[in-house]
Amino acid sequence: MANDEKWFDKKMDRREFLKKAGIGGAGLALGVSGASAFFANQANEDKKFADGDEEISFYGEHQAGITTPMQKNIYFVILDLHTTDRDAIIQMFKDWTAYSEKLVDGELVKKDGSNALLPPTDTGETVGLNPYRLTLTFGVSASFLKKMGLSDKRPKAFRDLPPFPKEQLKEKYTGGDIVIQACADDEQVAFHAVRNLVRKGRSAISMKWSQSGFAAIGDRMATPRNLFGFKDGTANVTKEKDFDRVIWTDSKDWMKGGSYMAVRRIQMFLETWDRTNLQEQENTFGRYKESGAPFGKKDEFDEVDLDLLPVDSHVRLAKEVDKPIYRRSYSYSDGIDETTGQFDTGLLFISFQKDPDSFVKVQTNLGAQDKMNEYVTHVGSGLFACFGGVKKGEYIGQKLFE
Repeated sequence: MANDEKWFDKKMDRREFLKKAGIGGAGLALGVSGASAFFANQANEDKKFADGDEEISFYGEHQAGITTPMQKNIYFVILDLHTTDRDAIIQMFKDWTAYSEKLVDGELVKKDGSNALLPPTDTGETVGLNPYRLTLTFGVSASFLKKMGLSDKRPKAFRDLPPFPKEQLKEKYTGGDIVIQACADDEQVAFHAVRNLVRKGRSAISMKWSQSGFAAIGDRMATPRNLFGFKDGTANVTKEKDFDRVIWTDSKDWMKGGSYMAVRRIQMFLETWDRTNLQEQENTFGRYKESGAPFGKKDEFDEVDLDLLPVDSHVRLAKEVDKPIYRRSYSYSDGIDETTGQFDTGLLFISFQKDPDSFVKVQTNLGAQDKMNEYVTHVGSGLFACFGGVKKGEYIGQKLFE
């Protein structure tokens, strides 16, 4: 089991523990001291979670930041290559690997020497902070492979995204060669990580676009709500066997253990939404706003009955395709739109899937009929192949260059 997936098995309350251990009230098979030790350890783990000091390794079978329980903040950046020198790019990935190991452990990327007349190696804005569950996830686009002369290694599944109905893409939010996704429970920790990685790679890359975002996370087992007030990500799978079915590729090549990331920058028109009555808002999603339950059901996770949902509702159109994807989206707020005088807000939609075709089929079905289109516009887009996990002694993307 990957390090970032273990958390799903830690969420065990006292009643569940006693039940699974086959013990009850007076007849504790473990004895009082054994049970006390268990719950003391559990309390320590819970405190680590609360304080952001949970250990998440950069190394593993899969990259962290995909099935890791969502953190509260993201700093997301798309980079362009300005060199195609193979040795330079390999060295950059090696440097990023060394830096990433330090960053997720809450350490300086490198200690400074004795010469105070040189700039510090680490920018320093996280000194005194713990890692706050920082994860770093890396991927490359089809354009990266082409520029680097690696098109012959492009997996068949790695196809360009087609045009979708209703989208109004802006050039500045599309394309790019490399993606870095930094997630943490502290926004300064996430930004610091990207800042130092970009700084180290400046001789080989430049920034194309970036986006900071946030997620309304209290209980980590609860589904976060988007800026429309509805739960986002209810249908995500949560078990490791389902991760293999939905997220991780079946590739035997450099994408083994990896996943394809689809990203969409979606502008949300809050003022229009806020003038819409509750019934119409719920009809748009096909779920009840407060509970998150699908129409005709009581619980958020009850099975969806498509016949009970409006034909143009978001949930129905996404569900009827029967192509599961794994959502990991964050809201954003970028101040005021100077043209309209309204909030510049939206959703940084991110999904992971073993085959990009799953996302394409879902988005195509949504694009033409989705009632949500009255309240949103897709302005940014990208597709990236996120490498499998990194083993100790290896570097990010090593199998691609072998």
